[in-house]
Amino acid sequence: MTGRTLRTRLALSYAAAIFAAGIAVLAVVTLPLAGLQSTVSADDPGTPAITGTRTGLGPAELLTGSAAALTVLVPLSLAGGWFVAGRFLRPLRVITATATAISAGDLHRRLDLGEPTDELTELGAVLDGLFTRLEASFDAQRHFVANASHELRTPLAGQRTLLEVALADPHADTALLRTACRQALALGEHQETLIRAMLDLATGERGIARSRPVDLADVAGRVLAARRDAAGEKGIEFTEELAPAVTAGDPGLIESLIANLVDNAVGHNDPGGRVEVVTAGSGGRAILTVTNGGPVIPAGEIPRLFQPFQRLAPERRGHRDGHGLGLAIVSAVARAHHADLSATPMPGGGLAVTVRWPAP
Repeated sequence: MTGRTLRTRLALSYAAAIFAAGIAVLAVVTLPLAGLQSTVSADDPGTPAITGTRTGLGPAELLTGSAAALTVLVPLSLAGGWFVAGRFLRPLRVITATATAISAGDLHRRLDLGEPTDELTELGAVLDGLFTRLEASFDAQRHFVANASHELRTPLAGQRTLLEVALADPHADTALLRTACRQALALGEHQETLIRAMLDLATGERGIARSRPVDLADVAGRVLAARRDAAGEKGIEFTEELAPAVTAGDPGLIESLIANLVDNAVGHNDPGGRVEVVTAGSGGRAILTVTNGGPVIPAGEIPRLFQPFQRLAPERRGHRDGHGLGLAIVSAVARAHHADLSATPMPGGGLAVTVRWPAP
């Protein structure tokens, strides 16, 4: 290893400090002794008379004693500094070894430095929290990639099957080929919608690129106007109470949030159901609430619905629109705007989702 290790530098620093303290102590103690006078009594032990004085310690004796003390102090200070530095750096060695193991792929490892509580153990606790979040992030990424691959492979396999069947039929006429092309185009549109949804999710997770004043009432009005006809074909009625609700954020992301909430409310509603959209301002905060009817949703299932590619009833996938990304996009956009997101199941079925933006 090139250069001095941290332990060596700390040991030299501690040794230098101890050596300097020893020199200071010797200087304080020996300099007064150099001028100290001692009394000399008479030869007769019974005579208490003082006959004279002489110096207590000579310069040669002081120099010899100080040199011996400093000679002994050098190795002791180095040994003490090395020991103290080793004890001090032990948690850092544990942190380095654990971080190396985690970087090699063992994401389940943790530091667990334990007691005593000091700055290094606090750092270890912070790093343990970071490792936990990284593990959850990597797991979510792996699940997302696996689910996205499955979602994209299904329409691709369907397109391939349609084209192979049409080409393998020697009696295929124009009508049959047109039908196969229309079905292939529908599957292609399915893929485009999925890719667009994944891009929206990635954009929401990336965060806000620009922040401007946005009135939720205006955005919700545009979203509802663009979807009113399609909802009417399914017998779903829109009810709106759009009071001014101004906040600050990315206009595109906020529109994506409202659009996905409305699309989710329409797609998971019962025929002839109703979707209610309410915007309001309270205490400087902008509030959006989208309520829809539909099947009864267990309260314990709600957190899962805001994860990518999660559906309440996968077995009815073919009867529902969407890819299980709508509420995940809503959650990502809400986090990007530091908005509070809550969802409440309705007693008769359906869901009420409320987003509260912070005061600008």
